[in-house]
Amino acid sequence: MSILLGHEPVKIVVSGDSISKGVVYDEVKKKYTILEENYVELLRDKLNGIVHNASRFGSTLIKGIQKLKSSIFNDKPDIVLIEYGGNDCDFNWVEIAENPDAVHMPRTDFQTFEKTLLEAIDLVRTNKSIPVLMNLPPLNADRYFNWISKNNPVAKENILKWLGSVTKIYWWQERYNSVIQKIAEETKTICIDIREAFLRFPDFSTLLCIDGIHPNKDGHIVIANKVFEYIKGRYNFLLKNHFPPIQGYAQTEYC
Repeated sequence: MSILLGHEPVKIVVSGDSISKGVVYDEVKKKYTILEENYVELLRDKLNGIVHNASRFGSTLIKGIQKLKSSIFNDKPDIVLIEYGGNDCDFNWVEIAENPDAVHMPRTDFQTFEKTLLEAIDLVRTNKSIPVLMNLPPLNADRYFNWISKNNPVAKENILKWLGSVTKIYWWQERYNSVIQKIAEETKTICIDIREAFLRFPDFSTLLCIDGIHPNKDGHIVIANKVFEYIKGRYNFLLKNHFPPIQGYAQTEYC
């Protein structure tokens, strides 16, 4: 807290992947687009300070760390929000569909992800900033399976042969989510529990795009309110006129 109070204005860097970038799938245009009302933008209007979004579509933690290093030195942020894991735990599903009997590795293996996340926290603290982690929103395994197989019967059969079970997709992502929470506890780093916020809903899939993994507009409202809850609880002085949480369909159901 003393670090933040000594700076004016407060600077916040968001380092993440497509979720923090605000990427959603537009079913009308049939392509990925940037949601203008993404959670970072929803929060930006309510905060006293400068918010720099250094997130990138498709970014893994390793790539994000390289980008974060320049952000740390150039922006000298007070708080760094770190949001990664969704791309790290993902596989090359085209290769799996073509050769399900081969050995396939995730984009970032489990041990490397854990080691790199520890390095990210150390980097932020060494530069006298406060690291804040964000865990992963849950995915809809069935919807994501259909997405990665492009509803192709042959691809579905081959991917399922390699997976063993569609539910393994959820389990695998949960492993990476668990390591984020474990490292948060071990390093005494704040972790904003986005996953818990989504799982409060009877059907969290209503907060996801058709691909089963990217939060939709309502999902971003849920994320924004969860981050807002954290800021209000710890850094209330950052809020402009103590604004209430962001309103929307998801917020009504959430409450």
